[in-house]
Amino acid sequence: MSTIYIRKAMKDDLRSIMSIINHAKQLLKADGSKQWQNGNPNEQTILDDIEKGYCYLLIVDGQIGGTSALLTEPDPNYEVIFDGSWKNAGTSYATIHRIAISTHFRGMHLANYFFSNLISLAYNKGFRSLRVDTHEKNLRTQGLVQKFGFEYRGRIFVDSSPDGERKAYELQLV
Repeated sequence: MSTIYIRKAMKDDLRSIMSIINHAKQLLKADGSKQWQNGNPNEQTILDDIEKGYCYLLIVDGQIGGTSALLTEPDPNYEVIFDGSWKNAGTSYATIHRIAISTHFRGMHLANYFFSNLISLAYNKGFRSLRVDTHEKNLRTQGLVQKFGFEYRGRIFVDSSPDGERKAYELQLV
């Protein structure tokens, strides 16, 4: 059995994080998804996440196996939702963004561990509502969030381009 846990990212982790992000961009492109194909997330986005304490790493036997951001402030992209609504609009929520697993660990279902730990971390921080969004062609993330009980709530836009549309999901914890 492997030792698996999460920890906050540090600036020294940036090179490893960007390698994981860049490989994930290639995977999304190969899937036909336009998500992450416009240059984001970029190094500055990840540095901002690290400085704000939002960036977490999945550690597997001492190696960085994945990266994600757990935002604990409102996401401006979630203010307007189309063809649906948030279940608990107006309440505080945490958001999982920029999740990616290293190519060295793909196929090992480690995203399940990572998601579970991020949900637990948000809960321990006092959040009972979590949100996530993904591109319509990102079937991996859609399957993951649905497996964890996130409900489809509608469409949001991360930018004004036609490729900025995302499927929005929400999870309510007790």
